[in-house]
Amino acid sequence: MPEEFKAKLDKTPPLKKAFEALTPGRQRGYLLYFSAAKQSDTRKARVEKYMPQILDGKGLND
Repeated sequence: MPEEFKAKLDKTPPLKKAFEALTPGRQRGYLLYFSAAKQSDTRKARVEKYMPQILDGKGLND
């Protein structure tokens, strides 16, 4: 799990609860997508962009 995403989960309990409620496949999809970025800024931007979708209980491509 990327450090940027882990930090965001620790700071935002509703996000952590929503992420844990996702199916394992959806969780893996997000983690792979966030981890694929080489720069920290890009990982942070991806996390910010997909936070609303995670909170809605949707997968990366839903």
